[in-house]
Amino acid sequence: QVQLVESGGGLVQPGGSLRLSCVASGNIYSIDAMGWYRHAPGKQRELVATITSGGSTNYADSVKGRFTISRDNAKNTVYLQMNSLKPEDTAVYYCNADIRGSWYHRPYNLWGQGTQVTVSS
Repeated sequence: QVQLVESGGGLVQPGGSLRLSCVASGNIYSIDAMGWYRHAPGKQRELVATITSGGSTNYADSVKGRFTISRDNAKNTVYLQMNSLKPEDTAVYYCNADIRGSWYHRPYNLWGQGTQVTVSS
């Protein structure tokens, strides 16, 4: 069974930084795209950033220049470095990944359980 486990969330003051990590474990042959999404109260879940296995990245306009997504393929881990945090960044952040269980299987999509990020003074 494959699972994604996030860590690194917490309470931070406006202007501060946090680094989220998400580790994929289990029966994994390879991982295609990985990404971070967030869900704030009263809002729909939204994309924050994605990264392909080759390292190409994509960001929501609201986080460009402040957040950086990266990954370590050897560790099946994706990171989200969040700088200059704002109160509107407060949300539950979810890791997402397209997992291959073997070379001949199509990838399937998997979500982590989420980690809370609260930006408040």
